[in-house]
Amino acid sequence: MALTVSLPRWRLVDRVLAGYGLTVAVIATTRLDQRGMAPLLLGHLAIPLLVWLVVRAPDTPSGRFLRTAYPLVLLLALYSAIDALNGFGATTTHDAALQQAEAALFGGQPSRDWWRSAPSVFWSTLFHAIYFSYYLIVPVPAIAFLLMRRSDALEQYLNGVIATYLTCYLCYILFPVAGPYYEFPRPTGAFVANGPARLVYATLARGSAFGAAFPSSHVAATVAATVGAWFGSRRVALTIALPTALLTIGVVYCQMHYVVDSVAGVALGVAVPLLVIRRST
Repeated sequence: MALTVSLPRWRLVDRVLAGYGLTVAVIATTRLDQRGMAPLLLGHLAIPLLVWLVVRAPDTPSGRFLRTAYPLVLLLALYSAIDALNGFGATTTHDAALQQAEAALFGGQPSRDWWRSAPSVFWSTLFHAIYFSYYLIVPVPAIAFLLMRRSDALEQYLNGVIATYLTCYLCYILFPVAGPYYEFPRPTGAFVANGPARLVYATLARGSAFGAAFPSSHVAATVAATVGAWFGSRRVALTIALPTALLTIGVVYCQMHYVVDSVAGVALGVAVPLLVIRRST
């Protein structure tokens, strides 16, 4: 009688993370003259090994929690690595091309001119609050599916959202764009004299990666969250649909992103989760 061995199952999110680590490691080999690149290269090469170890975790409550949580923790580390990959702000950015596109499409720079031509304390407060709510929007469906004990919906949701984030990260590494937050004089006066605006600026000062403007990961992730949630629970998706829609506008009005950043974020936020869902069904 033949002995069959059941190998641990690699989920789509595990394969995506391992593939991302190897891809960025290859990119890092072309930038070894930059500061801090050697340890970053080794760290990304270690990602497939880390994934392999996590996949082999025992099927216990702690093991299942580890498999659920590790992609989110790793995502934060991968985002912080973008600064080193982009030379800590020394890399050449492609803002000029995007600004030319904005000028051709809109006859100016909406991200710079909109708030100046129509300053509003109300809209500034609302849109900055919505911008910060990004940190709440993305986890909401995951928490909801956990409480509903919908492991299938949770896995599908995480697959789509994490694949969307990693697609954005690759764009930042290969096509860095600083964005209007860095390119233009920042809003001042009454427009930013409100609690949400101060909170947003303080958060960006502590953890913003240079070159990470195109596409907007804020927009892409929240749209991906809404799309991914829709296939698990339409009720959950509808709870985050409105703030997601407002966010796509607010990132431009608050001079965080170009219009094309937001549009590209919407496109990625829709396309990537749909491709992931199609791949997993």
